[in-house]
Amino acid sequence: MQEFVYFSPSSLDFPLPESIAVTSQSTTKNKNNYIISNSDAVPAEVIAKEIDFYIRNSRDPIASQIKNIEKLYNINAIRFDLGQDISYTQEVDNRLLLVCTQEQEDEFISHIASDEFDLYAVRPEIVIEIDGHIGALEVTVMSKGKEVPVKVSQIVWYDQHQIAEEQSGTFDPLASSPEDVLETVRKNIAHYEYKKFTVYDKTICQYHERREEICSKCEEVCPTVAIVKHDEEKHLEFSQIDCHGCGGCISVCPSGALDYAPSNRESIFEIAKEMRGHIPLVIPRNMNIENLNIDLKENILPLALEGEKFLHEGTFLTLAQESSSQVIFYSDFISKGSRDAISILNQIYQKKYGVDAVIIAMNENELQETLEKVDFIEGSGYTFNESGAKKREIFAIRLRNIVGEEDLGLVTTGEHVHYGRVEVKESNCTLCLVCVGACNVGALIANTDDNTLRVNASICTSCGYCEVSCPEADCLTIKEDIIELRPEWFKEEVLAKDTLFECVECGKAFATTKAVMKIAEMMGPIFAHDPIKERTLYCCEDCKPKIMMKSYMQNPQNYNNEGEM
Repeated sequence: MQEFVYFSPSSLDFPLPESIAVTSQSTTKNKNNYIISNSDAVPAEVIAKEIDFYIRNSRDPIASQIKNIEKLYNINAIRFDLGQDISYTQEVDNRLLLVCTQEQEDEFISHIASDEFDLYAVRPEIVIEIDGHIGALEVTVMSKGKEVPVKVSQIVWYDQHQIAEEQSGTFDPLASSPEDVLETVRKNIAHYEYKKFTVYDKTICQYHERREEICSKCEEVCPTVAIVKHDEEKHLEFSQIDCHGCGGCISVCPSGALDYAPSNRESIFEIAKEMRGHIPLVIPRNMNIENLNIDLKENILPLALEGEKFLHEGTFLTLAQESSSQVIFYSDFISKGSRDAISILNQIYQKKYGVDAVIIAMNENELQETLEKVDFIEGSGYTFNESGAKKREIFAIRLRNIVGEEDLGLVTTGEHVHYGRVEVKESNCTLCLVCVGACNVGALIANTDDNTLRVNASICTSCGYCEVSCPEADCLTIKEDIIELRPEWFKEEVLAKDTLFECVECGKAFATTKAVMKIAEMMGPIFAHDPIKERTLYCCEDCKPKIMMKSYMQNPQNYNNEGEM
C-alpha cells in the first residue's frame, strides 16, 4: 500500500522521493488506500493542502524543498497514526422542523419537492426548548396551552435564537441562503459523520466530584452543548456529536484533564521534533491558504493543525524549544486560552531572550511582516522525553530549562490560564494534610521523612481547592496569577513542619504534635472530669480502647450502664 500521493495536473520541476507516488490523474475513489494526499483530486485519509502552499511559496533551495515535502507528509502521518479522533456515524432521517414566519415558510417550501421531507412548520414564539442532537432532536413547543414534544432529525430556523445556535443539527438560512442550508440538510440524511475531538481524564479534572465548584472553564468557553455540567454530582458530560472541534476547552483546562484528540500531546511532541532546523508557521486548517501567495523565506515550514483554539502554553513552548525558533501563529481568531498562553510565553521569552516566543498574524499583511522578522533564537533549543508527562509537568520542565540558575523576576498570568503559589501560615498549620488530599495534580506533597508539608509551585494550577478544603482558620492562601522565574519555583519548598507525637502508653509515633495538641485543647475541657478519657487524647488508636477497658475492668463501680464515669 502506497501511503503518500502527490497530485499534479502538470509535470513537476523537481523529483519527489520514492515514498511519494506522483499522479496527474484525478479520481473520486481511493483505489490505493492513500493516507496523505496534497489535493482533493486524489482522495486520502488526510488532505494536506499546506504541501502545495509550501511548494508555491518557499524560497528554500530545491534540494531542501524535496526533503521538506517528504517531511510534511511525515508530519501528517504522525498526526494520523497518533490521533485519537475516531469517526462515528449517526442515522439522520428526513424529519425536518421549520421555524419561521409564514412568508419564510412559503419561500422555503418553494425550494423543495412535496414529498422530500417529513416537514413540521412552527412559529418561533412557541418554541420552548431543544434537547438531543442531530438525528435525535426533541423540540418542546407550546400548543393550545400545553407543552408538546416534537421529535425531528434536523431543524431549519430563520434568524435562530440562542437555544438553537448551540445545538447540532440546526441551520439558519439567513446566515447563508436557503439553497446552502438545503444542500447541507440533504447531505446529512442517511449518513452523518462526526469525530471524537476531546479525550477526558476525570482523575485530574478539577470539577469532577469536588465538594465545591472550583473549575468549569471548559463548559464556560464551549460554544455548543458539547460540554454540560451536572452540578448535583459534579460530573461533566461530553457530547462528541455536538462538538465543533475548535479545541477551546483544551487550552483553558488547567490540569490537562482534557486533550485534543486529533493532535494530542504525544503527537505535538513528535511533530515538534520534525521542526528542528525550521521555523514553524502554525496554520489552522480552516484558514484558506490555497490562493495565498506569500514569500516564505528559507527554513520556514508550515504546520497545519485541525483546530485553532487548542494550543496552550505547553504546546507552544514545545514547538519553540524543539525548533529553537520563534513560532508564527497565522489565524484570524485567537481563543481565550491560547491568547493567555501566548502572553505568558512572550513575557518569559522577552525576559530571557529579548524577543517574543510566538508572533500572531491575523491577516495576510501581518503575516508578510511577521515572515520578514521571524528568526531562530540562539540558545533556546531544548528537548526531553515528554512521554507520560502531564500538561503542567511538560511546561514546568521546559520552563525550568529557560530559567536555569537565574532570577528573571515575575510574569503575570491571565484571566483564563492561571498559575500561583500556595502559602501557609505555619503557626496555624497542624499538618492534617487535607490540602494534600485535595490537590489532584501533585503540587502539594506530604514528606514523611521529615514530617513536612511541601509545594511544587511550578505544577500548581491555582485552582483554590486546597484553600477551601483547609479546616484551619487563617492558614492556607494562594498568591494568584504569577509565575516566579527563579530556581526555587521548580523545587519542593517546605510550607510547614512538625515533630511526631509519641503515644503516652506504648511510645509509638502516631500523629503530628500540633494535631494531637489541637484535639486535646478542644476535648480536654469536656473530658476534665474523666482522667482516663483525658489520657486517651494522647494515645494511639491501639491504646485508646485498651486503657478504657482496663479502667472499666478494675473499677466497674465507677461506670454507669452506658460505660461512662
